[in-house]
Amino acid sequence: MTGECKIVYQGGEDEVVEKKSRFIATVAPAETEEEALAFIEAMRKKYWDARHNCFAYVIGDRNELARCSDDGEPQGTAGKPMLDVLLGEKIHNTVVVVTRYFGGILLGTGGLVRAYSGAVKAGLASSVIITRIQGVKLEIAADYTGLGKIQYILGQRGIRILNSEYTDTVRLEVLLSDEIKEQIKEEITEGTNGQAVLSEKEGCRFAEIDGIPTVLKN
Repeated sequence: MTGECKIVYQGGEDEVVEKKSRFIATVAPAETEEEALAFIEAMRKKYWDARHNCFAYVIGDRNELARCSDDGEPQGTAGKPMLDVLLGEKIHNTVVVVTRYFGGILLGTGGLVRAYSGAVKAGLASSVIITRIQGVKLEIAADYTGLGKIQYILGQRGIRILNSEYTDTVRLEVLLSDEIKEQIKEEITEGTNGQAVLSEKEGCRFAEIDGIPTVLKN
């Protein structure tokens, strides 16, 4: 499992117009292929009167599943350009459907490729994309003499405090990626002369959303 990957936290929708043809891109998160296929079917029902509902999706932390469809457009002019955008942006667990309402003017191969890839980029721009990190919750218990050093170590790494409790001692909870957790634990132990008590909680996936560290459900 990779430590970090970009995913769609909240899907979006946008469109581009090329020579009177409308290309409506709808983006959604999808943790499984079943979720992706269900979303594609929902878009087909929503836009039942459109000429084409082309799609692309990537599933898995390493893009183990990557599929696309031209849905009647000339081969290679819709689905693959859409998929290329997702792969190029290194976005995972995402599905996008681009719905085309034909405007009466043929666009040619190059025009179709530009329109479909441009629509996906517009759809992604209207979505909320986050970097999902594999890591753990770490609880730090210390006396007040060590608090300043702990805050300094966390601040140097840009690690935000998830929760804090100030009583006769200080308890802080932070989210650390698997890649840096051992180093941070070592720095805190050394910085407090071994006085801080570090308790590693459950593993989790998290991200910073609007500047706030947030544990993700998936």
